[in-house]
Amino acid sequence: MKIRLAASLQPDSIVDGEGIRTVIWTQGCNHHCKGCHNPETWSFDSGYLVDVDSVIKEIDSLTGQDGITLSGGDPFYQVDACTLIAKHCKDKKLNVWCYTGFLYEDLIKDTKMLELLKYIDVLVDGPFVLKERSLDLYFKGSSNQRIIDVPNSLKENKIVLVSKYNSLKEYNTKKKTSVYI
Repeated sequence: MKIRLAASLQPDSIVDGEGIRTVIWTQGCNHHCKGCHNPETWSFDSGYLVDVDSVIKEIDSLTGQDGITLSGGDPFYQVDACTLIAKHCKDKKLNVWCYTGFLYEDLIKDTKMLELLKYIDVLVDGPFVLKERSLDLYFKGSSNQRIIDVPNSLKENKIVLVSKYNSLKEYNTKKKTSVYI
């Protein structure tokens, strides 16, 4: 199976989720959010095709990473390939974050998208809204976006937010640890 990537894997990121992460930049997105940070990832024909097995081998060769982040573009446009990668990472005990312009409520209605969600620890959902942009937010670009605890949301059959990211003030008053959801 192939996946279309916008760029090579980016290890050692500290801004695309909690901890030290490797970011997988998928290519292709139809959300076209005004003010998007990565508009070069919108085209479904740009970037380059690579075997999912090659991505997995590269992940296996990395050291010092707490997890991976699926970003883009939108990983849910390549749901089959991203599911294989996320499943492999979970088997390796890596934490998996994912950014999407889709809403969680819509993702759980589709069986393939739901399957990918089963391997995601934290989902940042919703389109970027330029009018709601803030530099005071952790791990998201606009205040309409939600940082969702996916395992607990699936278990409880309702959206469970990662509470420590609800506000800048609340996050700064909590003790920072390397414990992940």
